[in-house]
Amino acid sequence: MKLDRSRAALVVVDVQEAFRPAVVDFEQVARNVAILVRAARILELPTLVTEQYPKGLGHTVPEVSEHLDVTPIEKVAFSAVDADGFAGALHRAERDQVLLCGIETHVCVNQTAEDLIADGVEVHVAQDAVTSRTAENRALGLHKMERSGAVATSVETALFELLGRAGTPEFKEVQALIK
Repeated sequence: MKLDRSRAALVVVDVQEAFRPAVVDFEQVARNVAILVRAARILELPTLVTEQYPKGLGHTVPEVSEHLDVTPIEKVAFSAVDADGFAGALHRAERDQVLLCGIETHVCVNQTAEDLIADGVEVHVAQDAVTSRTAENRALGLHKMERSGAVATSVETALFELLGRAGTPEFKEVQALIK
């Protein structure tokens, strides 16, 4: 159940401006999501990003979007899997593992995890890169995902699994992100 660079993709769910004042630990979560996005680029992991109704909720926050080299997929469905273009993009990436992060843990992140698991994708949820409006809802979302078969992880744990070893140029670059 370790993340494998040749199998994994990063999925970033709805880290948008409207959530900044509304959710618990937004700044820390946005910072951790940005670390994942930057590391995914270093490790050459496919990255998929969604935005829930951006006309109303705004776009992906600058601290994350400045590191993206992909266009976010707009959605109105809660699950990213139901967004136009998401399933096709994941299929084209030929990945059967997802490292999942974003907002809100108990709604869009949870429903995305549930649908990915139902589709046979192994889901790893970075607990320090997800949040909700309340700590209770965050905990509930994490619990539901784990009960459904998602693997709980952290940003640092996930990155070291993806690296696999020290002493490489990628190791030094990723290590600098988490110091």
